[in-house]
Amino acid sequence: MAGFSVRFLGCKVSYADAQAIRERLLADGHSELEHGAEIAVVNTCCVTHEAVRKSRHAAARAARTHDRVYVTGCGANLDADGFAGLSENVVVVGRPSEDTPEVVARDVGAIGCVQADAGLDRVRAFVKVQDGCSFSCAFCVIPLVRGASRSRSAEAVVGEVRRRVGQGHREVVLTGINLGCYRDRAAGCSLAGLVRAVGEVPGLARLRLSSLEVNHLNGELVTALRETPPVARHLHVPLQAGDDDVLRAMGRRYDGATYLRRVEGLEDFNLTTDVIVGFPGEDERAFRRTVEVIDAAGISSVHVFPYSPRPGTATALADSVPREVKRERGARLRERSRRATLERWRSKLGREDVVLVDRPGRGYGDDYSPWLVRGSVGELVPVRGKAVTEEGILAA
Repeated sequence: MAGFSVRFLGCKVSYADAQAIRERLLADGHSELEHGAEIAVVNTCCVTHEAVRKSRHAAARAARTHDRVYVTGCGANLDADGFAGLSENVVVVGRPSEDTPEVVARDVGAIGCVQADAGLDRVRAFVKVQDGCSFSCAFCVIPLVRGASRSRSAEAVVGEVRRRVGQGHREVVLTGINLGCYRDRAAGCSLAGLVRAVGEVPGLARLRLSSLEVNHLNGELVTALRETPPVARHLHVPLQAGDDDVLRAMGRRYDGATYLRRVEGLEDFNLTTDVIVGFPGEDERAFRRTVEVIDAAGISSVHVFPYSPRPGTATALADSVPREVKRERGARLRERSRRATLERWRSKLGREDVVLVDRPGRGYGDDYSPWLVRGSVGELVPVRGKAVTEEGILAA
């Protein structure tokens, strides 16, 4: 028996991939240890230069305290070898995510199937339904490291959701690299159909989508979201930029007006987004247009990324906006996001919600607003907004 630890960096898909490796090692009879493990798995991210740097640092640190380290995930599949020069006990597994658990488990070696139905280590369960992307945004390395879009069968997804609910998870997040591309063609099932099917699983209290491109936000899907009771009122819809010239240079397949039209009428959902600041060619006018679109869309929270050229992409050699300008624009956008977030939280004062407690003293409401609340971890707690702090809404 080997003791192991698993760490992930990056997005919810990275988390789901790391958990697949974890479950496979547990199923093979190995033990997950917080300290003293011989084996470490580091599931990496490469969406920015900083993400690769952090991934390399995590692998190097693990190599000092473990006999063997498996570097998996997007960073391991990046053409540029960001993990060259690490110690000999580091194994870089550059394989598709579906194959990685088997590759790692085979190298570690099985000792017996003693824990075949291992639960997840978080309150909410992230269920990956789709992987890869068949589009080519000029800045994005993910299609190069994840491959073309592909989907799991609806039957397999519903089966996993049933299993997660049976393990005690009250909330499930459907996740994928380009979630709106989900298709089970054999069953004739789109993402809207999958939402409806998963929503019927007995015992599921809350269902979320991790992220959705605005081009996939159509009437069929919105109707399914509204008509499926467990669906939470939160949508993360990446914008990346609001200026049409920048969007065209990014290869994003929509303009600012299309984005606004697609999110119009979704006031009952909490809208959040991603934005890249400092993309090549972005001037002050283009940046201000991005802020205008964010305001017009009613977005409450913005995840801000400074542009980072990635190897193998169309803009790999382009980085025209000075670092200090990126930093200044990022700070302005984060401050705008902070104010809008506080405004949304204040709108909940005196109102009721149900919070899933995911750590001591904290949890998230239906629209993914954070609450400061008493309750046992994993419990769904009825609350009423009493006050607002910088950390979240204080429950009465």
